[in-house]
Amino acid sequence: MSTYNAAYATVSVDSRFITGFDEGSFISAEKDEEFFSTKVSAQGEPIISEINNPLGTITITLSQTSPSYRFLMDKAKSKEEFPIWVNYNDGTQKEKAGGTRARVKKTPSKEIGDEASSREFEFQVFDYTEE
Repeated sequence: MSTYNAAYATVSVDSRFITGFDEGSFISAEKDEEFFSTKVSAQGEPIISEINNPLGTITITLSQTSPSYRFLMDKAKSKEEFPIWVNYNDGTQKEKAGGTRARVKKTPSKEIGDEASSREFEFQVFDYTEE
């Protein structure tokens, strides 16, 4: 029987581990485009075109009280590139996604209520890779 444990998931931004994730789904990482596109000629022959777009998007959701919130806001304001990596390693299953060149694409919207809300950061990765 397999077991999943969210404690084995990590995100590092510019070599700093991010903490204070919100409940629910708190990390997503994906390539922005498909690996190839297809077209069919007038005579019914398929044509495959390789897509060489290296871009990817990583989205993380922090709690409003996250100790990493200010750090990420400062990274967004700096307009400088940095490495970002998402890892999951429970000793059996290993996943890694990210790249060495990224920027904060979108800072969180602000929602204030009677309970702490979430803060979602979106990162554009310019050399996205997955393992």
